[in-house]
Amino acid sequence: MALQAAADIHMKITIITVGKIKEKYLRDAIAEYSKRLSKYCKLEILEVIDEKTPDNASILVENQIRDKEGERILKLIKDDAYVITLEIGGTMLDSVEFAEKIETLGIQGKSHICFVIGGSLGLGDAVCRCSDYAVSFSLMTFPHQLMRVILLEQIYRGYRIINHEPYHK
Repeated sequence: MALQAAADIHMKITIITVGKIKEKYLRDAIAEYSKRLSKYCKLEILEVIDEKTPDNASILVENQIRDKEGERILKLIKDDAYVITLEIGGTMLDSVEFAEKIETLGIQGKSHICFVIGGSLGLGDAVCRCSDYAVSFSLMTFPHQLMRVILLEQIYRGYRIINHEPYHK
């Protein structure tokens, strides 16, 4: 019963990410998962401008870049959103646990989840501090453009799990 109740709530999912997607194959994958997700949630993908990182940038310069990108991200986070940041040091979940996280938030009355993907240098401290939950997809580093596809796929997989619908493994 709880599963169906969560599915009836049309969750809003916002993904805030740094930078544009230049590669067509990634744009195509994002479009496909966005289309698939329209059955389960109201999806919004917001992009903020990325800062150019000079070669051999100092830690200070890298922190300034993360802070500038972070300011842009913070302006887009709505007050009603439950914020989940993607961070290497976050909690690692398998796909079922990830689905349970989304479902539990819906059951608790959260109707807006905001996922935040940082730029090539990661997230600034201010963004991490505003996070309600940090999740890690791997100890490995992925290009932030590819991470958008991976996140969308896992959200889609999560909704398939929540609704007891088949999905290839």
